[in-house]
Amino acid sequence: MKKRLKIGTNYSLNFNIPKRNAKKIKFIILHYTGMKKEKEAIEKLCDTKSKVSSHYFIKENGKVLNLVPDLYEAWHAGKSCWKNYDLLNKYSIGIEIQNPGHQHGYKKFSKRQIYSLKKLLKKLIKKYKINLKNILAHSDVAPSRKKDPGEKFPWRILAKKKICYFPNIKNRINKNLKIKAKDKEIFIENLYRFGYCRIKKTNSQKNATLLTKAFQRRFRQNLIDGKIDRECLLISKSL
Repeated sequence: MKKRLKIGTNYSLNFNIPKRNAKKIKFIILHYTGMKKEKEAIEKLCDTKSKVSSHYFIKENGKVLNLVPDLYEAWHAGKSCWKNYDLLNKYSIGIEIQNPGHQHGYKKFSKRQIYSLKKLLKKLIKKYKINLKNILAHSDVAPSRKKDPGEKFPWRILAKKKICYFPNIKNRINKNLKIKAKDKEIFIENLYRFGYCRIKKTNSQKNATLLTKAFQRRFRQNLIDGKIDRECLLISKSL
């Protein structure tokens, strides 16, 4: 008999009112806390001075806390976009997973965390009829600012359980082979078609590198260098 997901509460006041219609919820955005101590992360998400929050928090031991009720807009995504949507707090549910992040000794997510996340995602996807391509990383929707949940997050494992999207790539090729400028343009356009937002003309080269790194953290996790190579191009075509 499968265990039911138990969700505790530790409510935060960091949300917008009034309630939103359930049909407005289109995305689920995954984060890591980026803080050394779990207790401090929870306190920050519930501190009115911090102006940040999320709907759910997954502790290191796998326990799940509900911080903001689903139908209220939590403050987790910040300046963000995906496809034709801007400021994704309005349209999303945010899930914070305890992990120190890149600045404090980034590590693998625990098996208990991923187990609980699988159950939580299944529940939310079913309840709000979320498209699997709309289960996103914070770095997907804010590539110029964010790295989370990062390259150690197990997207492939979740995809096998049909609770997120990951392309079926069978033929891997040499990632070091150089490609033409035209192919690089095709790569960027493939990312736009998938959902990533267009790069602003100011600092376009820097933003293109950050966008490529966001793509790599999600779809090519063994090498995060911001360089567009043939492997990146192949994966982008499969999106």
